[in-house]
Amino acid sequence: MPNKFAIITGASTGIGFELATLAARDGYDILVVANEPLIDAAAADFEQFGTQVQSVEADLSTLEGVDTLLAATNGRRIDVLCANAGKGLGRAFLEQDVADWRRVIDTNITGTLYLLQKVLREMAARGEGKVLVTGSIAGYIPGSFQAVYNGSKSFIDFFTDAIRNELKEVEGVTITTLKPGPVDTEFFASADMLDTSVGQSDSKSDPAKVAADGWNAMMKGEASIFSGLKTKIQGVLANVTPASVLAEQHRAMAEPGSAKS
Repeated sequence: MPNKFAIITGASTGIGFELATLAARDGYDILVVANEPLIDAAAADFEQFGTQVQSVEADLSTLEGVDTLLAATNGRRIDVLCANAGKGLGRAFLEQDVADWRRVIDTNITGTLYLLQKVLREMAARGEGKVLVTGSIAGYIPGSFQAVYNGSKSFIDFFTDAIRNELKEVEGVTITTLKPGPVDTEFFASADMLDTSVGQSDSKSDPAKVAADGWNAMMKGEASIFSGLKTKIQGVLANVTPASVLAEQHRAMAEPGSAKS
């Protein structure tokens, strides 16, 4: 029997890199994708586990980039999809370039939905497949000085809840939403948030632990998981805390210059 096949997006660094490591370690052939040449170096690392590894550099903020990814499967059945690619953006909304906030939306929402629709149609038709989507606790919090990003993750967190319900009668197909808090990755540098309290915090989660939480939850077919006790508590409190209070708390973490010297 051939190995099962997994696609992991945003796999060059961070959570995606760790998800790809887990997939290869568990015996999956993998197709890893990112929008930077570093994905090829990452793929070389995954080969240590002895499964087939293929890397693709593609811009998943575009439909063409998603099509490039899917074409690289050569029609192979996709057993697992880890839709992890995402883009952050900090600072005040009125100061952001339109191209920058559009890229966040196109990466986190448009490209993700297009990929999910393509892959889930095939999974639903055969009644088998597992999907992990990286959402965020940020989707539960009005994100002052990170408004577009948090809004995009709110969309993903609740979109996956809705699609999970639509597919509840399709046996054999599961969708799991991974909802981490701040994670120790390149996210804060790429989002221009290194001068913020959250960007400088030493309490960010280990991406390997977050990936393991998500991977294990997906394998069990769980609906969603808040990675870490602190994040789970934040998720519960967010449902009973006024939005204005949450926004002010987020401001203290994400406002430029909020990092303690």
